[in-house]
Amino acid sequence: MDSMDPTRDFIKDVKRVIVKVGTAVVTRDDGRLALGRMGALCEQIKELNTQGFEVILVTSGAVGVGRQRLRYRKLVNSSFADLQKPQVELDGKACAAVGQSGLMALYDVLFTQLDVSSAQLLVTDNDFRDPDFRLQLSETVKSLLNLRVVPIFNENDAISTRRAPYEDSSGIFWDNDSLAALLALELKADLLVLLSDVDGLYSGPPSDPNSKLIHTYIKEKHQAEITFGDKSRVGRGGMTAKVKAAVYAAYAGIPVVITSGFVPDNIVRVLNGERVGTLFHQDAHLWVSVKDVGARAMAVAARECSRRLQNLSSEDRRKILLDIADALEANENLIKVENETDVAEAQEDGYEKSLISRLTLKPGKISSLAKSIRVLADMKEPIGHVLKRTELADELILEKTSCPLGVLLIVFESRPDALVQIASLAIRSGNGLLLKGGKEAKRSNAILHKIITGAIPDSIGEKIIGLVTSREEIPDLLKLDDVIDLVIPRGSNKLVAQIKNSTKIPVLGHSDGICHVYVDKGANMDMAKRIVVDAKIEYPAACNAMETLLVHKDLVTNGGLNDLMVELSSEGVTLYGGPRASSLLNITEAQSFHHEYSSLACTIEIVEDVHEAIDHIHRHGSAHTDCIITEDHQVAKIFLEQVDSAAVFHNASTRFCDGARFGLGAEVGISTSRIHARGPVGVEGLLTTRWILRGSGQVVDGDKGIVYTHKVLSLQS
Repeated sequence: MDSMDPTRDFIKDVKRVIVKVGTAVVTRDDGRLALGRMGALCEQIKELNTQGFEVILVTSGAVGVGRQRLRYRKLVNSSFADLQKPQVELDGKACAAVGQSGLMALYDVLFTQLDVSSAQLLVTDNDFRDPDFRLQLSETVKSLLNLRVVPIFNENDAISTRRAPYEDSSGIFWDNDSLAALLALELKADLLVLLSDVDGLYSGPPSDPNSKLIHTYIKEKHQAEITFGDKSRVGRGGMTAKVKAAVYAAYAGIPVVITSGFVPDNIVRVLNGERVGTLFHQDAHLWVSVKDVGARAMAVAARECSRRLQNLSSEDRRKILLDIADALEANENLIKVENETDVAEAQEDGYEKSLISRLTLKPGKISSLAKSIRVLADMKEPIGHVLKRTELADELILEKTSCPLGVLLIVFESRPDALVQIASLAIRSGNGLLLKGGKEAKRSNAILHKIITGAIPDSIGEKIIGLVTSREEIPDLLKLDDVIDLVIPRGSNKLVAQIKNSTKIPVLGHSDGICHVYVDKGANMDMAKRIVVDAKIEYPAACNAMETLLVHKDLVTNGGLNDLMVELSSEGVTLYGGPRASSLLNITEAQSFHHEYSSLACTIEIVEDVHEAIDHIHRHGSAHTDCIITEDHQVAKIFLEQVDSAAVFHNASTRFCDGARFGLGAEVGISTSRIHARGPVGVEGLLTTRWILRGSGQVVDGDKGIVYTHKVLSLQS
């Protein structure tokens, strides 16, 4: 996680937290309780309890649960004649009385399963008019928290005398949102979290694509700008009520965060200091940045610059790449200094060796990157390439041509050399680009971005490549499906999964690099040893490094497997076994076959034959890169034809799965997707197509006056 947002520094002093969960979160659309969301809520509270936080829960949902139960009971007891009569809406107070016990029973079961005790506290508006009640309330809650019990509050709607929400101006609270705010003050909470069915407060209705999530609410700025949408589908308040409650508590000194209760770990994320939801704080007006370039403005600028780039001649685009290569070599010492600073800080912060390896720009790396850029520059022009020509009818010619995708968002971790590769590919393919690298490489990325954009002529504009410097900007960018055309994450499985779950923009990438090498009984063992060692140790942190070694059962008895193990062990590789191998070889059993070590470790398993090897790869692999080593060409043919991976090799190291080694010049990543591009993604993977039709005045007119020929023409006009 990036370092804590400075606007959320107060989190480190938080001990007592009030969490309010609304009806829309605890119930489904059909009125039944949302068991999954309630379970996730209780698990988070359990985790916070274990960490020493004092958590108080304010819950809605009793009326909704009771209404659902009473409707069912009424239906069961109704005659056919009763059902023909106009249905009278159920009394809300009766619903509350019936539903409260069911709601609390479920909380009790969920918390008991987690070894947590909970307590019910029902209150009404009038209770708070009594000073003795308020004193006793504080004492009771204090006692419960000292016993690590979770107090669960709800308004006692069954006996409340308040006429209707907001109508009784003398009321002390009006709903569970305002009750939560009141309790935050009464019980001296350090933080109030209001869980909603949306991500936070938006500038307009969340369903409006032009609405933007407000990360920090500034009363002076936002109270006149916000347009509220509909009220809650089931509760009384909706976002209007939440904002009123949040402003009331925040300006009384209690920070408030409104965030989604549909995301299973949002409360924990808030308390980790992440920029989740909308923050309300009495000092918010002091945090307004002097100049804030919005995500949309950055993306729009990249698109505009890319269109100017596409209008250049092929030779002018080629010259930009050559100038970038020259600039990188000319500034190699400066790049080295910034990179060494990043590496030193990463080591001090205790990062894993595999990350530090990816972060380090080793000697010769800049020269290698410059060389790959020059290879790209000398490639055949990719933009406007005619892929197909067809005569639709006489003097009506249709061409299918290549063109850029538009604007790319690349999110990558650790490797600053990825920035250079991606930027050069974007220039070659005529695309605008937004880049977000890991915080551990911030200095390296900043200097590389400065050098590359400095080589781009003013007629195009340096904004063709935007560098996103804060992780908090990513959620806004991922919502721009009308401006950004493709997202490519390069990094951990967790990173890829988070991005896929957070955007409507197409995502191109791979989640894991579980690469296999299968050594068949017909393998040349000298060759096998070279390939296996190279696939594992040449760059263990790479996604194309071998993670699982599969061997034919005959290699156990003829000594071949032992030779392979000796070779790997002598290189410092830690060996784990599948169930069969660990038993036969007396090595530690691997916890899972689907595990990417990214280090000097691998799993070994013994298989009956090539068919079992293929089945193992399909069950446990990630469809990245898999290899067979054998001299039996019939067996190799079976493997190559049947393994369903992006790259399948025969007698060659998995480490060859690389854009530069494939002759693509560079790569933006390796895709295990099956749509658009697969394997190492170079220039071609960043292009799409468009159709160009040239006529001489033809009209359709019901196809009466036209004779279709659909004749395939040569690509040369």
